[in-house]
Amino acid sequence: MQYIHHVQSPLGAILLAADETGLTGLWFEGQKYFADHLDPEHTERDTPVLEQAREWLAVYFAGREPDFLPPLHMAGTPFQLLVWGILQKIPYGETITYGRIAEEVARQKGLPHMSAQAVGGAVGHNRISIIVPCHRVIGTNGSLTGYAGGMDRKRKLLALEKGLAIV
Repeated sequence: MQYIHHVQSPLGAILLAADETGLTGLWFEGQKYFADHLDPEHTERDTPVLEQAREWLAVYFAGREPDFLPPLHMAGTPFQLLVWGILQKIPYGETITYGRIAEEVARQKGLPHMSAQAVGGAVGHNRISIIVPCHRVIGTNGSLTGYAGGMDRKRKLLALEKGLAIV
């Protein structure tokens, strides 16, 4: 069973989803792949996991790096889980390129190379935005590329992590 809770943030409404194990989703309303893989039989109810996710978001949107992580329950293909694991290691306030993630995936899988486009597909389908920081992934030349939550939000999330106010 999945449980949901709606949260207001400085960047718009957020839908949180969790099961008994951990957080299963965090989406901005209206984003690409909104509520992707949300159980149709979900219930709106507060849980300890959802409470921890709200606390994490409150610290984050106050412009500070949270020093805790709510329990996560990520479900995806083995490739997606590998990419999402790499995303979780991107330090607060820093960025990484799709190409660099592809190199790390290739290294971990013992392959000579990996497609940055395949990595981009996995990054784009991340179901736990912000906490699994897909917004920290940029193009090879440092350009801001793709974000399921929208480019304006991506810019603002990166600015927030650099200590700049969200406007």
